[in-house]
Amino acid sequence: MNMMRTAMLIAFMTAMFMSVGYLIGGGGGMMVALVIAAAMNVFSYWNSDKMVLRMYNAQEANERTAPEYYRIVRELAQRAGLPMPKIYVIDNPQPNAFATGRNPENAAVAATTGLLQRLTPQEIAGVMAHELAHVQNRDTLTMTITATLAGAISMLGNFAFFLGGNRDNNNPFGFIGVLIAMLVAPFAAMLVQMAISRTREYSADRRGAEICGNPLWLASALRKIASGAHNIPNEEAEHNPATAHMFIINPLSGRGADNLFSTHPDTGNRIAALQAMAVEMGQAGAEFGSVPGGAPASPASRSPFGTGGPSPLQPWGSPDDDHDSRPPKGPWS
Repeated sequence: MNMMRTAMLIAFMTAMFMSVGYLIGGGGGMMVALVIAAAMNVFSYWNSDKMVLRMYNAQEANERTAPEYYRIVRELAQRAGLPMPKIYVIDNPQPNAFATGRNPENAAVAATTGLLQRLTPQEIAGVMAHELAHVQNRDTLTMTITATLAGAISMLGNFAFFLGGNRDNNNPFGFIGVLIAMLVAPFAAMLVQMAISRTREYSADRRGAEICGNPLWLASALRKIASGAHNIPNEEAEHNPATAHMFIINPLSGRGADNLFSTHPDTGNRIAALQAMAVEMGQAGAEFGSVPGGAPASPASRSPFGTGGPSPLQPWGSPDDDHDSRPPKGPWS
């Protein structure tokens, strides 16, 4: 189903790309757009993840440069039955994260320095588990290709401003065609919202909670990330709005105009769904770091950094860890 959905999405966006080409240059423009779109589809399949990481100047990390972050992702990947993805750090004060890659074997997860500094290890585990759920559900291919093509459609719409008024470009609709083509840019943002279904975020939330073992960790992380995204602008995301849907929380929400096309479900609804899941798992009212049912965590499951590691679907962390109100040490340092 995911492969079929991806193919339909690419076909639809390619048709949009060709339509803009026709509005700019008639039949000739449409054929040029078709060739460009075909080349971009092939290029995006193999390189869109690298392009997105480059947009945000993401730096690859490893066990030496970011030991805690690396070990969290490694143990989560093992618990999810996934290959170890590459991990990246984005130097940005806004807490946020995303996953990318055409398949689980070529996946990558990226977290901002703001997220690694502001969240506890348990909350980071909840976020990374959510991103690995996207990898496991094979959402990342659709997300990265959509970001690339939506950005290309937007640029082509802007290109219409310069060529659309030329009487010699075979534009059959004249200035009206130019206006229509220029309006593709905001429509592309809406298309991204439609293509990346909100149910995918709910699905990734639920699967991520299963992977890390405690829905409340992700619920707490979402609350902090949403607050940070509202108060701390992400300049790179502002310059590349077509990539906003890739993040766990909309990075554009710091500015009111960016809410015109919402790419994510309401954070309050996501937190409520996770709290309901915690009730299902017998964790209602449990402190972060306790196992299902509220019992104290066993020594084997207290930390993601121990030798034995947690047992399947048992959460990490010590019951005392989250009573410390001091900011946690960034695992990227």
